[in-house]
Amino acid sequence: METKRELLISKGWIQAVALVGLCGFLLLGILAYRTYTDEPPIPLKVIGANGQILFTGEDVLAGQEVFLKNGLMEYGSIFGHGAYLGPDFTADYLHRAALIANELNSSSSQTTQETTIADFKANRYDATSGALTYSSAQTEAFNKLVFHYGNFFATPDTRNGLRPSAITEPQQIKQLTAFFSWSAWTASALRPNLNYSYTNNWPPEPLVGNRATADALVWSVLSLIALLGGTGLLLAAFGRWNFLGWHGREDQRLSFRTPNAVAITPAQQSCAWFFFVMAALFLIQALLGGATEHYRAEITNFFGFDLARILPFNIARTWHVQLSLLWVSTSFLAAGIFLVPMIAGKEPEGQQWLSYGLLFALAFVVFGSLAGEYAGIRGWIQQGWSWFGAQGFEYLDLGRFFQILLTVGLAFWVILIFRGLRGRLTTEPMGNMPWLFFFSALSIPAFYAVGLATRTNSHFTTTDFWRFWVVHLWVEDFLELFTTVMVAYMFVLLGVVHERVALKVIYLDIILYSAGGLVGSMHHVYFSGEPSIHMAMGAFFSAAEVIPLTFLTLEAWSFLQLGTQQHSTSRTPFPHFWAVMFLAAVGFWNFLGAGVFGFLINLPIVSYYEIGTALTANHGHASMMGVYGMMAVGLALFCLRYIIPEDGWSDRAAKISFWSLNVGLAWMVFATLFPLGVLQLYHSVSVGYFDARSLSYLTNQTNAFLEWLRLPGDAVFIVGGALPVLYIAWLGVSRQKPHADMKPAQNLLLTDVAEAAGTQP
Repeated sequence: METKRELLISKGWIQAVALVGLCGFLLLGILAYRTYTDEPPIPLKVIGANGQILFTGEDVLAGQEVFLKNGLMEYGSIFGHGAYLGPDFTADYLHRAALIANELNSSSSQTTQETTIADFKANRYDATSGALTYSSAQTEAFNKLVFHYGNFFATPDTRNGLRPSAITEPQQIKQLTAFFSWSAWTASALRPNLNYSYTNNWPPEPLVGNRATADALVWSVLSLIALLGGTGLLLAAFGRWNFLGWHGREDQRLSFRTPNAVAITPAQQSCAWFFFVMAALFLIQALLGGATEHYRAEITNFFGFDLARILPFNIARTWHVQLSLLWVSTSFLAAGIFLVPMIAGKEPEGQQWLSYGLLFALAFVVFGSLAGEYAGIRGWIQQGWSWFGAQGFEYLDLGRFFQILLTVGLAFWVILIFRGLRGRLTTEPMGNMPWLFFFSALSIPAFYAVGLATRTNSHFTTTDFWRFWVVHLWVEDFLELFTTVMVAYMFVLLGVVHERVALKVIYLDIILYSAGGLVGSMHHVYFSGEPSIHMAMGAFFSAAEVIPLTFLTLEAWSFLQLGTQQHSTSRTPFPHFWAVMFLAAVGFWNFLGAGVFGFLINLPIVSYYEIGTALTANHGHASMMGVYGMMAVGLALFCLRYIIPEDGWSDRAAKISFWSLNVGLAWMVFATLFPLGVLQLYHSVSVGYFDARSLSYLTNQTNAFLEWLRLPGDAVFIVGGALPVLYIAWLGVSRQKPHADMKPAQNLLLTDVAEAAGTQP
């Protein structure tokens, strides 16, 4: 029986992690409570100036379901959240209603503008009766806009990027307009006893007196101070004290086992099929990205073909966004399964069949949900559309049935991880790396499951709060944590760093992201109907998010150099040069995409004019593909290097893919998305947010030219980047070396350095 190993890190690190994490979740709990107590009310009924009921609260929620059922959040947006081809319907309704009010108020004894502002700023909601009374101008605006949206969504062609005659039923049009009208009311009516609206005066709309609040200005300044001060203090501290101390390995020459000499287990062999599915999904997602971008250049003409008749913009974007999460997750799941036998030194019998079962279930969820989304948005599923069609929430588009299945699948994956690690865990204190590997894996299904709190018929503000737990906490924090643990373990197994050093990196990552990332998720909900405390906390802690990105990027480069230097200094060639290069690219894009571009749009005063514009897409592409996409490919290359025989491996394909993906992504960002975003932000400030989100602006000649300018970058990205990844993954399933029994080589070195690294013989 093996003796229990010692705890390899001081208890002070563990206590710091527990304290910071507890504080972060405590603040999130307080903000969750305030969400429920301070969300904008949905009136039981809205009464017109003549005393008639215009619509009810049930109509608002039914209109929200019409909005989601038809995939309109992947076409336009509400409260700035959604897609960027169609209008933001909150801003659209508010602007059009204000123009109608101006026309009606032109005969007023007061100035027209003053009367309109007074109309829209007045909060006539009676909490006792649950009734909201509209003014004469607001009543007239609602009736006219029912007709307007009826024409817009019933258009018999694809001029708007939607399927022809997308919504034609009069009752659904009225309900949809009621939902837009309610969101516009929350955006203009003053909160009780305050001088700003439920959405912190968003959108910027001079016609109703919406201007940036003091909170938006003050917290923008304070977040800048927090960023500069926090970065300076952190760099000073780590310059003064060498907390991590990994640099002693830089001059050490190591000797690696050749990949052919490293035995793989049956479950590790099964991972090749995961990576092949991953690469196929990646290629499809990249092709869909090119298609959705082309809509902004020519809506009804995709190289001579009216694509929207078969693949409307909202379906293409639904698939594009969903696949970005699914192909990356597939790689992470496979890498976790692959590393477990190396960590544990053995593999339980039958593990490979459970692995294949998970892959089959994953494929069922992926392709079943894609088919359901297509059928649901096309209107082919009427009953149970939110279960088997599309729920319609951006990033949580898949039907609830498939969402539950995916959650169960992720939980089953954790069982596989535990099954493989169980023997090793019994010999390790809970603060050591095997336990951290297990706990970080456990966090993935746990925080994806939070998405089940979103419901199509619940209050939009509350739903958006929980949705962003998935978008931010699951994607940006806990996937980040799991990848940190995996990469650290890879270097421990390779003998590049000691396990004590890797543990410090992991604990530091947890502390810094807990300090900023948890509460920083509130930067998504500045204008979703949350009270101003969410803006204050979101702005301040979003600035704190950039501090670890800055520091960890600098230190990660040193960390990764320990691997890349082995390429030239080891006695035998370093087998993972291109995998490590992908990890180095993660550091670059993490700082630029998540740090610089993310901080730019998270400043409240910038977000006030920018939310839902191309700068959001710019941040999304640079951070999602640049960080998680590059990480997914790097992990795949690391694992496939052991699965594919030496004579079948292609360093050339890996090299082409690395440079093509990075050059292609940089082209997308700097040639198109960033300049488009800057121009759109300028137009939003100088002309107006409503106009900056209009189709007429988005498709003007300048923007169309910039969209066409992206084409070479897309071609390089797809042909030179995604296709070689698919080729390497195909080598993994077609030319893989035979597996061993159940005993992998846990030590990847020929020297006894692995003993110092903390691995078992």
